Amino acid sequence: MLANPDDHGTDTDDATVAPSDPGFLPSEPARRQGESALVRVVATAGIVGIGTALGAILGAGDLAGWIIGLVVALISVLLAAVLWRSRTL
Repeated sequence: MLANPDDHGTDTDDATVAPSDPGFLPSEPARRQGESALVRVVATAGIVGIGTALGAILGAGDLAGWIIGLVVALISVLLAAVLWRSRTL
């Protein structure tokens, strides 16, 4: 059985791939700057929402206030770092 169902026995050489292939992520973002900023603002609002929900859940469990604040702050910073580091937003 062939590895590629579209391959009908033709012999192709992998060395013909262009060395300037950008890989999985494009070198230039597909979004315009304004659209990218809007997407980041919406995603940041989502992070605030996640932090609020997490704080409410932890608060319902009668945890100490400083633990709730610490957990929510750490999760928010982690998610924001991932968001702002993303090349696709």
